[in-house]
Amino acid sequence: MNRGLFITFEGGEGSGKSTLIEALANTLISKGRSVVTTREPGGIPIAEKIREVILDRSHTSMDARTEALLYAAARRQHLVEKVIPAIEAGSIVLCDRFIDSSLAYQGYARGLGMDEVWAINLFAIQERMPDLTLFLDLEPSAGLARIAKAAEREVNRLDLEKLEFHERVRTGYEMLLERHPNRIERINADQTRDKVFSQVLSIIEARLAGIA
Repeated sequence: MNRGLFITFEGGEGSGKSTLIEALANTLISKGRSVVTTREPGGIPIAEKIREVILDRSHTSMDARTEALLYAAARRQHLVEKVIPAIEAGSIVLCDRFIDSSLAYQGYARGLGMDEVWAINLFAIQERMPDLTLFLDLEPSAGLARIAKAAEREVNRLDLEKLEFHERVRTGYEMLLERHPNRIERINADQTRDKVFSQVLSIIEARLAGIA
């Protein structure tokens, strides 16, 4: 049995993670791979309930530290209940967001400090990090414009933040890319879906070939 692989997808709002993950999963399954798709916060019932609290548009008074702690709590349960068992069973786990989101959004954009948010999450994940992280990089204004055009997409509390907040999120991701160049790959998300898909699939297949 092949060893499992934990791949996370990161990026600002409207960067196209969900659509990409679905397409990748279908392709990898068609090639005989066992694939599990999931998301954060969420992926399992307990974490989905925490997601509802975090992203509720009426919860604009939520304290930044409360937000960070809720993400970490959802992450812990999701990891032990779904992600780790799938990896140990030999599956490729494609996860929409993970710890880098907390570091970029709460750590940098909210001003809590990346090291402080890392400490919270280290307790939650016990050093279980992704094998590969794909950062879908897109100008925040372009991402928000995509959201405005996508009538079927949920509009959550983070979408209500000002453009400056989303620009800080992008800066946070760029800092993480500099810190973890061996784990994080930048993908230009301002391309056609087919080009983004082709580039990402090539990266994943190369990584799979290395562990087969």
